[in-house]
Amino acid sequence: MRLRKYLILVVILLCGSASLGCLMLGTISCTATHAVVDKQQTVDRIQKRGYLLVGTTGDYRPLSFREPDGNYWGFGIEMAGKIAECLGGGIQFVPTSWPTLSADVMAEPQTFDLAIGGITITEARREMMLMSDGYLANGKTILCRAEEADRYKSLADIDKPEVRVMVNPGGLNEKFAQQNLTHATIIVHQKNEEIPSLIAEGEADVMITEITEAPYYVQTDARLAAPLLNEPFTNGEIGVLMRKGQEDLLQLVNNVIHQMKSDGSLRQLHEKYGLVYAYE
Repeated sequence: MRLRKYLILVVILLCGSASLGCLMLGTISCTATHAVVDKQQTVDRIQKRGYLLVGTTGDYRPLSFREPDGNYWGFGIEMAGKIAECLGGGIQFVPTSWPTLSADVMAEPQTFDLAIGGITITEARREMMLMSDGYLANGKTILCRAEEADRYKSLADIDKPEVRVMVNPGGLNEKFAQQNLTHATIIVHQKNEEIPSLIAEGEADVMITEITEAPYYVQTDARLAAPLLNEPFTNGEIGVLMRKGQEDLLQLVNNVIHQMKSDGSLRQLHEKYGLVYAYE
C-alpha cells in the first residue's frame, strides 16, 4: 500500500513538472496552461471571473468589426477567442477607440484585460504597456479610386496640395500622415470604417491604411484600388496590448501565438481572411 501511494505521488509530481516545463518553453497546450495558472495573479483573476474582457475598436475590417446588432467578427476577434479558450472561460468585448486606446488600457479601475485588433507593435507602446509577440505582418499603404490608381506610384505622388488624404483620428495612420505628408491636404474623419466609401464617392482622394485592411475593401468594392499594396511605406507587426504588471497573462498570450504558429492554425486563419502569412 505504501509503495502504491509513493508511485502515485511520483506520477503527480512528474506531470506537474512536465506542465511547468511546457509553459517555460512556450510550447504549451491549453491543458498544460490550466495546470499552472492557479499560481498566477492576472490569469487567476480572469479564471475566477469566468470570462476574458477584451478591448477592441470594432471599426477595422477584417481584423475587428462590430455589426449594428452588437456582434463582433474578424481575425483579431478569433485570436481573442483562442486566448479565452486557453483560459477556460468565455469572452466579453469592451468598446475602445484609437484616440483613447492607451488611456483605456491603463485606466483605473481597469476596464479590460487586453486590447486586440489591428494594434501595431511600437517601441512607444512597449515603454508604456506590454505588447505580445507579433501574429500578423503590417505596413502603411493607401486606398484610392480605381480609376486613379496609376496616379499614385510613390509617397511623393501623394504629398501634393491638391491631394486630399483622409485618416481616422488618434492612431498611427494619422501620425504617419502628419509626419510624412506635409504638403497634402489632410482630412481627419472620426469613423475609420466609413473612410473607404468616402474615398470611392470622391469626398477625399487617398486613405492612409494598412496592408491588413486594404485588401478587404478592394475585394468588396470595385471602385477602390490599393496600387502600393506590395510596396508598403512601413513594415511591422500587429500584437496584443495590455497594461504592465500582467506578465503572466502576456506569457500565456505569447504561448497561444507560438502554438498557433507551430500547429498551422495561424496560417489557416490568415488564409480565411485573405491575409499574407509572414511566418515561415
